[in-house]
Amino acid sequence: MDKSKVLSPLAPHLRLSSQQSRKTYAEKEDMAKDPYASAVGSLMYAMVCTRPDLAYAVGVVSRFLSNPGREHWNAVKWILRYLRGTSNLEITFGGKKSLLVSYTDSDMSGDADSRKSTSGYLVTFAGGAVAWQSRLQKCVALSTTEAEFIAAVEACKELLWMKNFCEEIGFKQEKYVLLCDSQSAICLGKNSTFHSKSKHIQRRYHWICDVVASKEVELEKVHTDDNGADMMTKSLPRGKLEICREIVGMAVSSI
Repeated sequence: MDKSKVLSPLAPHLRLSSQQSRKTYAEKEDMAKDPYASAVGSLMYAMVCTRPDLAYAVGVVSRFLSNPGREHWNAVKWILRYLRGTSNLEITFGGKKSLLVSYTDSDMSGDADSRKSTSGYLVTFAGGAVAWQSRLQKCVALSTTEAEFIAAVEACKELLWMKNFCEEIGFKQEKYVLLCDSQSAICLGKNSTFHSKSKHIQRRYHWICDVVASKEVELEKVHTDDNGADMMTKSLPRGKLEICREIVGMAVSSI
């Protein structure tokens, strides 16, 4: 571990599913020797506190806590190697204007078992991340538009909470922007009758339409290459991961 050179939190070739869990008594006895739950819990602590780049990877391995297999354990060790090799990264603030900005993204049917999509969001302030989340959606999305729309709703909830919190302590800004890389999800958020094919989306997700209509939040387009929430929903190549880390203010420690 002390000379790790892993460049991404979770390698694209590590496609984890419940089919890789322990099946025989011998496999269960073998896996009992490995501190899987303890390792995942430690990674989760780091992710919640200061490492948004671990959110997707930790979310994936935490799905198999009840019955991990050898491939799942290899994935946990991969994350530990990445964390060891990037232990000098820290979230920095002050590089940009003191503004709240939110990014949202989703994959499409990324979970191999349930075929559910993953929602991810980031909220930054003054160039550094202050809130982030990567989580499986509660329903199976039938289109990329639906998956992106559901993710945008979750991001909007967090941005509104941060907006209210900041205004309570006397900080106000002209507008609060939610950046999404799906043009169809943006159109749906601004006009819920945009297309008849969106009628199947659960009504509770159309709440964002009222928020956008009341001007509390502005839903705007961002290019996929500039969407920092990408690392919350999928494994990324090194170049794109570095861009996402830069967006959330992660830099090498000067100490």
